[in-house]
Amino acid sequence: MLIQENVPLAPLTTLRVGGPARYFAEAKTIAAVGETVEFARAQNLPLFILGGGSNLVVSDAGWPGLVLRVAVSGIDEHNENGKRLFEVGAGEEWDKFVARAVARNCAGVECLSGIPGSVGGTPVQNVGAYGQDVAETIESVLALDLNDGQMHELCAEACGFSYRTSMFNTSERGRYIILRVTYQLSPGGAPRIQYADLKNHFVGWHETPTLADTREAVRRIRASKAMLITPGGEDCRSAGSFFKNPILSADQYQELTRRAATKGLRIPSYPALDAQKKVSAAWLVEHSGFSKGYTTGRAGISRKHALAIVNRGDATAAEIVALKDHIQQRVEDLWAIRLEPEPVFVGF
Repeated sequence: MLIQENVPLAPLTTLRVGGPARYFAEAKTIAAVGETVEFARAQNLPLFILGGGSNLVVSDAGWPGLVLRVAVSGIDEHNENGKRLFEVGAGEEWDKFVARAVARNCAGVECLSGIPGSVGGTPVQNVGAYGQDVAETIESVLALDLNDGQMHELCAEACGFSYRTSMFNTSERGRYIILRVTYQLSPGGAPRIQYADLKNHFVGWHETPTLADTREAVRRIRASKAMLITPGGEDCRSAGSFFKNPILSADQYQELTRRAATKGLRIPSYPALDAQKKVSAAWLVEHSGFSKGYTTGRAGISRKHALAIVNRGDATAAEIVALKDHIQQRVEDLWAIRLEPEPVFVGF
């Protein structure tokens, strides 16, 4: 176990902001995770678990304790009851796993192609895109319980999945370290082509799209919105979608519709969102004065995606958060809706 001191965290995140970790360790095995946790406990150090750094905003002060980067690797496969089970180490790169699943002709995660980060982060946020989320395919999660120091295999129901949430980032935040995730996929299954962007991509096709076709389409669509990390892409220094699509009550939706009507606007209808009474956060942002490409100082909004707050080069975490606060306040003033951020905020 190698413990490093004063390690910069900004390069380990996709947003590229934030200060250093007072102590830092990378654990490539489950045993190393346990050893590092014991070290932090013995030294009375606050512990933060880092995965792929893709859904993260680190404060300019950094982290005063120990940052543990979980790098447990490995993918094991086996068949069970007509399904293909993939047991995946938390440190595996998410998109590489998706590529492998698609190459094995197993359906269930093809629409989640191109999402940055590691496997261990997917249950925490119940990662989703283009009509799929991981809660649909997660069978179990192996996690280290910091309360009792034991490893537990948690079934999907125990994880408490909901829209972009789980018990790991709500009721039991900070309790578990995810070590491995088991996904149950469908061999030979059809791709999920539900979202308008995907449907439009395949207009005019005379053959039924395959899983590989769908993966490629999703990656192309994400790239067109600067949501696919590419070297040198100035709109790619982001934490992905910064705000969740709000889930409204009937009264809230009625009030939103009324406010839109007074401005001569109509709330756009998206079948995939309507099914869960969600509205588009991107629409709210853009109709609150924050167009794509909006910039203030060294922070801004992606030129291709209204929900991506981007680092224009040398932005501080404080500048990112200030823009986040400004957007939230403006949307709330105009539409009576408080946007909820998606990223994890560390060291604030």
